[in-house]
Amino acid sequence: MMKTSFSLRKFIQSSSNISLPLKFLKLESQHFYTSQAASPAYSQVCSDDDYADIDWDTIGFGLTPTDYMYVTKTSQQDDGFTEGQLKRYGNIELSPSAGVLNYGQGLFEGMKAIRREDGQIVLFRPDENALRMKVGAERMCMPSPTTTQFIDAVKQTTLANKRWIPPPGKGSLYMRPMLLGTGPILGLGPAPEYMFLVYASPVRNYFKEGSAPLSLNVEQEFDRASRGGTGGIKTISNYGPALRPLVRAKSKGFSDVLYLDSVDRKYVEEVSSCNIFMVKGNTISTPSIKGTILPGVTRKSIIEIARDLGYNVEERPVPVEELLEADEVFGTGTAVGVAPVGNITHHSRRVEYRTDDNSVSKRLLSTYMAIQNGLVEDKKGWIVELS
Repeated sequence: MMKTSFSLRKFIQSSSNISLPLKFLKLESQHFYTSQAASPAYSQVCSDDDYADIDWDTIGFGLTPTDYMYVTKTSQQDDGFTEGQLKRYGNIELSPSAGVLNYGQGLFEGMKAIRREDGQIVLFRPDENALRMKVGAERMCMPSPTTTQFIDAVKQTTLANKRWIPPPGKGSLYMRPMLLGTGPILGLGPAPEYMFLVYASPVRNYFKEGSAPLSLNVEQEFDRASRGGTGGIKTISNYGPALRPLVRAKSKGFSDVLYLDSVDRKYVEEVSSCNIFMVKGNTISTPSIKGTILPGVTRKSIIEIARDLGYNVEERPVPVEELLEADEVFGTGTAVGVAPVGNITHHSRRVEYRTDDNSVSKRLLSTYMAIQNGLVEDKKGWIVELS
């Protein structure tokens, strides 16, 4: 299916024997959008040979606007989301009284599309992101796309922005699915209308340190989440309150903030950007998921990989004092991958950790990336290949 502006339709009708260049579509029709079924224009958008004209070595982890985004809507009267469409990447229009603006009724996911050495484009466990969004939507009183809709939307957005996927080894295309309460509402309650959209941006390392070990500060004043709250889902309202402690920590030279539990202020929970793990001998420990910690897809995958490699993995409460006695500490997340921690500061005590090439975190990262890049067999069905 293809929809066009009136002027573009008129041009096509008067030029039925002419092959319309994609550049014309891009320049003359800001309303052009297509679904995956629209083969002629879509196949040109998805050219395997074209790369965007940017310096892939300097992209970092910042927003680089790409070509297309996926959009679909639903309302309280509809039975699920309608078939979505690819539109030119750009601003969206919202009522000032939209639920997402007034009451923070919104969720987002983060995932990556990777270009392998053989040119194959792959996604890593998109079904897990779809499931996490569904769980979050239930908590936030929002409808959610089905797993099939979610994955199809991510696939379409990836392929439509294929020229923005970095060359092998130069990064990835970060996919940002979002679920927003867009309907207008004044009193506190679920919004009457919702939008599901997916946009993308090429990225490289999340931290400015690149692959260098992280420096974390244990937060003493602020909490990330509380029992019965929304710490266990990826709602937009979790992230604004984390800005002040993060900015403060970075001003002191730290990479990020490590949060403790809000009740006893004794147990480690997570870093503002990733889950946390510690290594002691052959045992890897990570805080158990209990409603205040985000169930990361990378976290879940690293636990399985570590067990397959013969490590004893424990999901349990981890006292901060025990973390300070660990051999190694590392973080996991879609944006950060597997990030070694070089040091942690707790009050005035600074502890250094192992980060050499023979470390556990390097071994886990190597295996994790090998699965994504097709260098070892994917025995678990984690990889989704895109044609």
